[in-house]
Amino acid sequence: MSPPSAASVSAVLDALGLDYAEFRIHDLPSTFSNFTQRVNVTLPDGSLERIVLRRYNPDKYDEGHIKHLCEFHALKLLRKRGAPVPKPLLLDETGELLGLPGIVTAFVEGAPIELPAQAHRWAKLAAPAARMLARIHHTPFTEADKRYLMDDNIEVAWFIKDGLIPDYMRADPDGKMVWQLVRDCWGNWTPVRPRFAHTDYWAGNILWSGDEINAVVDWEEAGYGHPAADVAYCRMGYFIEGVPEAAETFLRAYEAEAGWELTDLPLFELAASARPMTDPADWFAHPYMESGFRRFIAQAKERLLSTRNCDR
Repeated sequence: MSPPSAASVSAVLDALGLDYAEFRIHDLPSTFSNFTQRVNVTLPDGSLERIVLRRYNPDKYDEGHIKHLCEFHALKLLRKRGAPVPKPLLLDETGELLGLPGIVTAFVEGAPIELPAQAHRWAKLAAPAARMLARIHHTPFTEADKRYLMDDNIEVAWFIKDGLIPDYMRADPDGKMVWQLVRDCWGNWTPVRPRFAHTDYWAGNILWSGDEINAVVDWEEAGYGHPAADVAYCRMGYFIEGVPEAAETFLRAYEAEAGWELTDLPLFELAASARPMTDPADWFAHPYMESGFRRFIAQAKERLLSTRNCDR
């Protein structure tokens, strides 16, 4: 997807009330469902203002989940609680300004931890990353907010929705087992209060300045549900990156900060393991990554079966 036109950017800047002399557009990392650019805006006095444009491809939306509305609403909720997230500036619900539905936010300084090159740094910072997730999970939300957010108790087990094992799980060495266990046990967990969730909490979505978190980004899949889902997904990343001991550090720091002990974590870890199965070539750049992934699955299975009477 090409960057937004100069006319589109000018329209956005006018809508924001910015008096500008010139601007330059720079690409930022995007996903299959969004296209992201930073705009450096030079003001008449020579000072610099930076904003971020995120445009979304509605053809890539999951049924019933409108990602640009979800992200904009999530950012507003989080900012009210003082969470370190980009400030939402503008919602273009129809694409009138941007050419596609999208949002505009303030730019936040910081850089993600680059994996796998900085895996040991990611391990070193497991505790502050965990404490930040606990803080996110304490974000209050209302019944009215739910219409913008994903129901994670459904969405994180998307692969069992139609009752048929997907081809990518059938092809994976552990896929049939994971699918069977998740299908047999899903929803039969100890009741917990639903929590606000990121749903894609990993190293690439946390911006750091030194050892301090500047911002958590990419909220297009923000949701609510069992807090173990976010923890499970992040813990899986540590195993894949070859630093499984950091997964334990992450869990201990999370539970201490959150003020509760997670229940049913192994079930949510097995559910998380379906994501890499969709595209193993993209997830496992090195053999040790898949080895760590298999270890993650084996441990989750063992812990689940030691506490649950699930069909095998």
